[in-house]
Amino acid sequence: MNKVAKKVAVVDYGMGNLRSVAQAVIHAATDTGVDVVITASPQQVLDADRVVLPGQGAMPDCMRELRESGLLASVLDAAAKKPLFGVCVGMQMLLEHSAEGDTPGLGLIAGDVRKFDLAGRMQPDGSRYKVPQMGWNQVFQSAHQGTVHPVWRDVPDASWFYFVHSFYAHPSETRHTAGEADYGGRFAAAIARDNIFATQFHPEKSAAQGLALYRNFLHWNP
Repeated sequence: MNKVAKKVAVVDYGMGNLRSVAQAVIHAATDTGVDVVITASPQQVLDADRVVLPGQGAMPDCMRELRESGLLASVLDAAAKKPLFGVCVGMQMLLEHSAEGDTPGLGLIAGDVRKFDLAGRMQPDGSRYKVPQMGWNQVFQSAHQGTVHPVWRDVPDASWFYFVHSFYAHPSETRHTAGEADYGGRFAAAIARDNIFATQFHPEKSAAQGLALYRNFLHWNP
């Protein structure tokens, strides 16, 4: 197993399910010697070996709070050179633009965030699609050049993960899609580029498979 990071910072800018995320990462880090910290300190984010960027609520609020917290520059610094894991709206923020509130994102991955348009459409079981999608859905790992992303290591393809969202990521380039789910059509459930990996679903609410993703992130050396 590769050497793991010594410190992981879970970024506290006021808009994430911080305790649940941190507890899941701490559990994944059991017996590894990794120190997991929830922090609102830009310096602690800069000093960390890896960074987790959670997000919950509306995209305009998340972007505003990230700027006003003083953490924006340190998050961008982390995204430029160390492993970073975005979760839920923390994933959507990585793209260029969101239809939610006509909000610019961080522009770290080319693409935009779109709203589910499922009014009047029926699911295979005859029920109507509901927005937000709330509950468990299968994620199909995307292979590029014959291989899937290393953060999927030992996670079976088509595993079930927990989603709560009305908007979804649409990367401009298919190579940045690391996994897809289907809700009235395929959409990007996970995206990745270089040292960045992010999921629309909540690993911390996704039982053993979610913990496996966090564990793989701790050992991932992009």
